[in-house]
Amino acid sequence: MQVARHVVCALSGGVDSAVAALLLRRRGYQVTGVFMKNWDSLDEHGVCTADRDCEDAYRVCQILDIPFHQVSYVKEYWNDVFSDFLSEYEKGRTPNPDIVCNKHIKFSCFFHYAVDNLAVKLLRAADSFKDQTFFVSQVSQDALRRTLFPLGGLTKDFVKKIAAENRLHHVLQKKESMGICFVGKRNFENFILQYLQPRPGKFISIEDNRVLGTHKGWFLYTLGQRARIGGLREPWYVVEKDGTKGDVFVAPRTDHPALYRDLLRTSRVHWIAEEPPAALVRDKMMECHFRFRHQMALVPCVLTLNQDGTVWVTAVKAVRALAPGQFAVFYKGDECLGSGKILRLGPSAYILQKGKSKSSMSTEGPSEGPSEGPGSGPGLGPTL
Repeated sequence: MQVARHVVCALSGGVDSAVAALLLRRRGYQVTGVFMKNWDSLDEHGVCTADRDCEDAYRVCQILDIPFHQVSYVKEYWNDVFSDFLSEYEKGRTPNPDIVCNKHIKFSCFFHYAVDNLAVKLLRAADSFKDQTFFVSQVSQDALRRTLFPLGGLTKDFVKKIAAENRLHHVLQKKESMGICFVGKRNFENFILQYLQPRPGKFISIEDNRVLGTHKGWFLYTLGQRARIGGLREPWYVVEKDGTKGDVFVAPRTDHPALYRDLLRTSRVHWIAEEPPAALVRDKMMECHFRFRHQMALVPCVLTLNQDGTVWVTAVKAVRALAPGQFAVFYKGDECLGSGKILRLGPSAYILQKGKSKSSMSTEGPSEGPSEGPGSGPGLGPTL
């Protein structure tokens, strides 16, 4: 991943600060120019002096096509810098107000302003295979401000080339690190059952409720994975789990419609920018893309913002093996917007098909369903 860094640049209206802003912009930073007004615009004879500097700073921002802000620390400058300046002279000393100004104004007042107004964007890496934005989508803005991703603009082949040129051959042939974070690769079932008590249950066919076998715990399975059921040659796949009874529902075929859903609800979303996108706040809905597994293709979707900060995610087409507990990670172009944990799923394509079949056979007309999902009309609400 890459971080698009936002830099707040103090512009005095002079050439040095102007060129500094120019160089920062050329180096890929998102620059905001800020003019500090620390003294009254009129001098002791009533002549305006600061406004010209402010106008020059503003023009620099126009030429560089960067935002312009103005802040005022007249009171702070008087109390912390100028009063000390007068006091020192009154004592017969020769003060240095520039040092005091840097301490109290530039690197205190202005520093806190800059930190409070800094924002970084999390961008996908140049090498899509190694892009880590999916895994960083819950990291705070404050942490990202202090983080560098030196490899974000490089491909893995180029990284290996650099390693070879710098005598780091012993790490070139190592396989990619995989497995649970800091734990590594394990036999998953054996590993989990060392820490969680087995809860035996049944494998049940989603189509006819036949019991096909038994398992050691419903929590050992995730939606979409192959269920290895003893005595069965053909593959069956996990499509539902009943935590109360401990049953795992399975379906034949890797493309069974019970594996596909187009609706989910997340927990309160963690936005990288700390606030939801302006378009989502304004319209309560927004088009973007999401993924819930690393390296899976991005899925076009529509987000619907709820009052509690959670979102409904409606995929443009049904997605295979959505799983509660995973994170839906949102993207707009190359920017990672943030993520929310998947808490609820909408009905599967199989359930919807069964519902339509029953509805077409009914002579009393369709029944009303819960209206929990996005939109105001009645419809099938989430099943998990």
